[in-house]
Amino acid sequence: MKLVIATRNAHKLEEIRSIFDFKNLEVRSAFDFPEIPDVVEDGDTLEANAIKKSVEIAKATGCWAMADDSGLEVAELDGAPGVYSARYAGEYCSYSDNNEKLLRELAGKSNRSAQFRTVIALSDPEGNVQTQEGACPGKIIEELRGTNGFGYDPLFVPEGYIETFAQLSSEVKNCISHRARALQKAHDVWSGIIGS
Repeated sequence: MKLVIATRNAHKLEEIRSIFDFKNLEVRSAFDFPEIPDVVEDGDTLEANAIKKSVEIAKATGCWAMADDSGLEVAELDGAPGVYSARYAGEYCSYSDNNEKLLRELAGKSNRSAQFRTVIALSDPEGNVQTQEGACPGKIIEELRGTNGFGYDPLFVPEGYIETFAQLSSEVKNCISHRARALQKAHDVWSGIIGS
């Protein structure tokens, strides 16, 4: 059976492959289908974007497809940046731009609680789709720390830890992250479908 991971984000693909045991699958990614255009993530929720990506890629490739959308939800900012996490500072912004904007928005704020949340969608080639969700609570610190990871990882300290995601080893992060938790649920629920 073939499963397409609907992403061209190399960091995300590496993280998913390291967490999910795909031993009985031929796993591909959107990198393997350069003729397929990127899916426009225009949904108002993480769920909507994950579903759209998985369904469009499944229909385009004729394979089962798994997609996720993740976001950082900051309590003091009413859940922002949320679904707009990747483009918080603008359409063509960098990770650094996003981190700088987040620090500006939280300047002088005492409530730094936040969570990362991931929704994973699995679609068959006909567009029948299911979702699973995972979250990792924590807090936003006031300065960047660490060089591992990507995105907001240098600013996010998960609950129960003193290190940021960017300071933790990949092995630790991949056990406790929002994506790991969503993938574990997906593995438990979908193992009969995708044979892992």
